[in-house]
Amino acid sequence: MRLFAVLPVLTGVFLASTALAAPPALDADAINGATLVDWQARKKAAAETQAQEAAQPAGSSAEATASAPDAVEPEADSPPPPVPPEPVPAEAAPEAFPANPSVGTAPGETPAQLTEVPQVPDESTDLPDEAALQNPSAEPAGDTGASGEGQPAGAGDVQAEKPADQPDPFLIRLQVLLDRQNASPGSIDGLMGNNTQKAIRAFQAMHDLPADGKVGEETWDVLSVDAEPAVTTYTITQKDVDGRYVEHLPSDYAELAKLDWLGYRGPSEMLAERFHMDEQLLERLNAGADFKKAGTQILVAAPGGAPAVKIKRIEVDKSAGELSGYTADGHLALVYPATIGSPENPSPSGTVTVEAIAPDPDYAYDPGKNFKQGKNDKPLRLPPGPNGPVGAMWIDLSKPTYGIHGTPEPDLIDKSGSHGCVRLTNWDAQILAGLVEPKKTVVEFKE
Repeated sequence: MRLFAVLPVLTGVFLASTALAAPPALDADAINGATLVDWQARKKAAAETQAQEAAQPAGSSAEATASAPDAVEPEADSPPPPVPPEPVPAEAAPEAFPANPSVGTAPGETPAQLTEVPQVPDESTDLPDEAALQNPSAEPAGDTGASGEGQPAGAGDVQAEKPADQPDPFLIRLQVLLDRQNASPGSIDGLMGNNTQKAIRAFQAMHDLPADGKVGEETWDVLSVDAEPAVTTYTITQKDVDGRYVEHLPSDYAELAKLDWLGYRGPSEMLAERFHMDEQLLERLNAGADFKKAGTQILVAAPGGAPAVKIKRIEVDKSAGELSGYTADGHLALVYPATIGSPENPSPSGTVTVEAIAPDPDYAYDPGKNFKQGKNDKPLRLPPGPNGPVGAMWIDLSKPTYGIHGTPEPDLIDKSGSHGCVRLTNWDAQILAGLVEPKKTVVEFKE
């Protein structure tokens, strides 16, 4: 075979792999129509491109490699792409699948199930992370708000840099579908991280599938029975624009104590949490959108709401970084990623009881009982708000000073440590609060 005939073959294969490996479009059609087959093809193409680039000598190109004297014709053409699996019949759908999933409870709103709103006991408090205590004036990495200015990290956590990977439309759809089934991936960000793998494993356990944390055809066939759009449009209202925002939140507790509300920094942060999204993904899907203008139409995730059950038993798995909720008959109803203590400050052991529910809790700071922040050596009362140390919800436990609560930094769930309490995203904490029953729901801590 002539060498010049090899060139178009190998070059074509290389270009095809490169095209498949390129970041896919992030729009409604791409996300709502994303399939497992497409995602697998992109992963395979990316791996092949990486292998080809690694095999080439420095400074060479695909064409130079293809035209080399020892080039030979491939033994066979590349195999055709795999055929998509047949759709699962509608009657095979699990009963738990919602016919028309609704958006979950908006942060700051009390779930309808709550009838009593007791105050958080003074001693019920979680401690911020060690890094925040050691450097309370530290600026987080990167842009954290709609204003584009780097703001101090929330009072309970330390900001982390975003991974370099690009969001994938299939992973956005996957995370939304998992969220709808109460196998929470945490913040919907379109990335395959540890929390998403745990959510896959949780979904598999809920549906008696092999719980390996991987998205195979069997898992996708069951999950994708939910054919409702994963993303939809939302029109920003004047109420959204006029929210109780605090554009600049100081890191010093004495300064925070002077405020009357530790609110979101702007509409984009609020909307990201309302739709269970990573704020950077929200802004990426809506490049150029004015989040401070009523009437602006944006693309958002369409997550699920609360399951129509009561949670009688909660299992907090310290090693897995997960909180699982069970009904009275032992049915696994929900699984959330969680930050659960740390080696230096572990969560309690054994079984405790849910004592009280407090939406938008304030925060009691007492350096004589807990820790010293900065130069603050006197007790302080920090106001409530979703960006407070314990977020937008507090579920008080029978063991003093411990609770299950929200966080000002949802992206850091199970990626940092707490000082004993159980942290969830604000939205997961709010949903859970509407499902537990004070004095009745038990919480078991598992090592």
